[in-house]
Amino acid sequence: MGSKYISPALRQEVHERAGNCCEYCYAQLGFSPDPFNAEHILPVSKGGKTVSDNLSLACFGCNNAKGTATTAVDPLTGQMVALYHPRQQQWSDHFRWNSTCTNIIGISPHGRATVACLKLNRSGLTNLRRILYEANAHPPVNQA
Repeated sequence: MGSKYISPALRQEVHERAGNCCEYCYAQLGFSPDPFNAEHILPVSKGGKTVSDNLSLACFGCNNAKGTATTAVDPLTGQMVALYHPRQQQWSDHFRWNSTCTNIIGISPHGRATVACLKLNRSGLTNLRRILYEANAHPPVNQA
């Protein structure tokens, strides 16, 4: 089993690579009252390693909703599929914004399952997105 310890240098790399945005819901750290975590995409409990390619930056809400999940049900097909993997997949291949950039729409089985499992359209997020969008501060400039 791998170590859960993430060195300060590796944690900084994860934050910089993500542009201080959650790699799932694109919440921006600068507008969040909660800290973000370097999250194991494949959990240590399932054999994941504490290496750059297995870490993503996740907001408190996404990290808690994901937990140790690596799969979820695609609500459209009812099939169990792998969750979106930020190191191996492009966000824009699996998600898009609605017209007001308040809701994330899953456009693939991975995307739909991830939207449902991680609750990417939590009410607090959609409210914040609306305000930030009206202030021209959302979606983030660094979005994939």
